Amino acid sequence: MDFDFSDDQEQLRDAVRKWVDKGYDFEKRRGITKAGGFSRDAYTELADLGLTGLYIPEDDGGLGMGPVEGMVVMEELGRGIVLEPLAQTLIAGAVIASYGGADIKAAWLPKISGGESLVVLAYQERAARYHFEKCEATATAAGAGWTINATKNVVPAGDGADAFIVPALADGKMALFLVERTASGVTTKGYGTQDGGRAADVVLKNAPATLITKDGLAALTHAVDIGIAATCAEAVGVMDKTLAVTVEYMNQRKQFGVVISSFQALRHRVADMKMQLELARSMSYYASLKLNAPAEERSRAMARAKYQLGQSMRFVGQQAVQLHGGIGVTDEYIVSHYFKKLTQLDISFGDSLHQLGEVSARMQETAGVFA
Repeated sequence: MDFDFSDDQEQLRDAVRKWVDKGYDFEKRRGITKAGGFSRDAYTELADLGLTGLYIPEDDGGLGMGPVEGMVVMEELGRGIVLEPLAQTLIAGAVIASYGGADIKAAWLPKISGGESLVVLAYQERAARYHFEKCEATATAAGAGWTINATKNVVPAGDGADAFIVPALADGKMALFLVERTASGVTTKGYGTQDGGRAADVVLKNAPATLITKDGLAALTHAVDIGIAATCAEAVGVMDKTLAVTVEYMNQRKQFGVVISSFQALRHRVADMKMQLELARSMSYYASLKLNAPAEERSRAMARAKYQLGQSMRFVGQQAVQLHGGIGVTDEYIVSHYFKKLTQLDISFGDSLHQLGEVSARMQETAGVFA
């Protein structure tokens, strides 16, 4: 199988990498974290590169690209541990384009693609524990529209987003709605996250909403799968840079008069980190290539990929900190921020233990050996 990237994909990677290197260095990121964890200016710069329209069809003002291009972009953003939630934009663009009616597409897709509007997925509830099919939010028909009562937690950039994609039960069946942040009955409580980013709890009390689709469970499953694939790709970028920073440090740090990279035991640990990185990379490719597969096959692949990524992230992050020694846990040094980002990504869209349960539950009679 040919895993080479096309010229267009390599050019896309190069453009994003140059932006990360020149426009999103460590000091700028620290400034964004101190300012709250989300920068609208940085998000606009991503939009200027065309990244916010990656999954939006060309007829709706986007680039009309696919999962491989999304993977390339998220890897490069991971290398810079970029805080702005582009993965959420990919989810919003794909869900509205795939499941929304003509009116909501015309109203929102051009604004999402142009970066004027940030739309994020608000689906997590405290009692769900990653089981997104468990939903206590309710939607009630109100004339030609709907109203929603719900509390959604850990919504990325929730107090800075322009609208939310919200799953809620309508007549006992899950449907997907779009709710504007400035609508009546919407309140947000923002806070910083472990990785330096920003999230919020969103409370909706009889908030007016626009229906995206009544087939809410299928659409939400697709949305989460897109999020998992994006998270896997981002994690590969984070691990790739974490390994590079660790090797650079080992080539400079001296002990007993020689650089510690000359110690065989430490070199073996770096080799193990590299092995975990490449295993994670292959599973990220697998996840991205399965995004257009039938729903059951797609979700089964996402669970497998996310579980392996969780294992690799934990190993690479922990080894990087240990090989750095005490400096590895200081806020002033970048490797601690990579470690926190990996920890955050591990619990995004279902942690390793949850995904292991999903792999087990979706296992077929052949256990994937002959199928």
